[in-house]
Amino acid sequence: MNKTSRTIAAVLIALSLSGAVTTTVHNVAYAAEQSQSDDNQVSTLKKSYVVYGAGAPQSAYSELNDTMDVDNSYQKLTATADDYRQYIDNNDSSTTDAAMISSVSITPAGSGSGIKVNIRKYNGHSNITKVTAQQYAMVAQMAGVTDITIDVTSNKPVTGESALTGVYKAFAADGHQLNPQNTSAANSVMNATQGAIDENSGDSSYAGKLMAAVGDVSKQIAQKKQSNNQQVSKSDIEDMLNDALKKRGIDNKTSNTQVNKIVNSLVTFQNSPISSSKTYVNNVTNTINNVKNSSGDLMNKAKSWINSKDGKETQQQATNWFQRFIAWIRSLF
Repeated sequence: MNKTSRTIAAVLIALSLSGAVTTTVHNVAYAAEQSQSDDNQVSTLKKSYVVYGAGAPQSAYSELNDTMDVDNSYQKLTATADDYRQYIDNNDSSTTDAAMISSVSITPAGSGSGIKVNIRKYNGHSNITKVTAQQYAMVAQMAGVTDITIDVTSNKPVTGESALTGVYKAFAADGHQLNPQNTSAANSVMNATQGAIDENSGDSSYAGKLMAAVGDVSKQIAQKKQSNNQQVSKSDIEDMLNDALKKRGIDNKTSNTQVNKIVNSLVTFQNSPISSSKTYVNNVTNTINNVKNSSGDLMNKAKSWINSKDGKETQQQATNWFQRFIAWIRSLF
């Protein structure tokens, strides 16, 4: 074995003994390869958006941006009370711009990733006090949105119902006019699931299990409707929901009153156009997988770290190290 061969062999042995280094090399190489592959992926959004609530003061924008990892590449929009009436509740005459507090960022994700939602703490405070990350994810999916990551925050405590306004407005700005029947049906699911989640607020895993069960039933409804072009009866939907709740282990935690509310919202879903969409079945499966085992406010913790200052610095250091390593290998020849 010549000197060069011995040197390369020593390098390979050293790398094999260093799990951290080997992992870094693999991850950097994979990331470079994946980024090229992702260039060919089709996402529902062409770019990223941040939508500030009209009631959020501009003095808070900088902190809101930092909280949601928003940079200058994001297109900036504002969600108003009129937007709320357009996308959420057209019968609401009392909501004002000042009441539109929560803000959201929406980032395109790879095809097949479904929807992931992170509710971010603002200056260490959890200011979204009612709606859960899992509700946002499944409701947005049922409205016709997919393959995105949503970050939600607020500069002061709010319930969070209006945050979806920003998501829907961003899609409209991107050229996707969501069907009002779909958004209305999705919003009814949001309202219907809230009571059950409130009753189980002490169980951090309940919201994920419930929304996965709701997703399961919506998928079954769409499949049955599309296979025989017939409506599923309300009693059958109730049976399907009870089975799904049992499968997720929360049937004994969900009262009959709450089950009935959710069944009624799923009947509304069945009557909306999205239940006839063949792509919905695959899309909702991805989001079910995202929410079913999630708990708490963060469904995409890896994104949180990758987009953080420490994450970006670590990625750059790894890239620089790998480039130096390749250059050194080449110098041996």
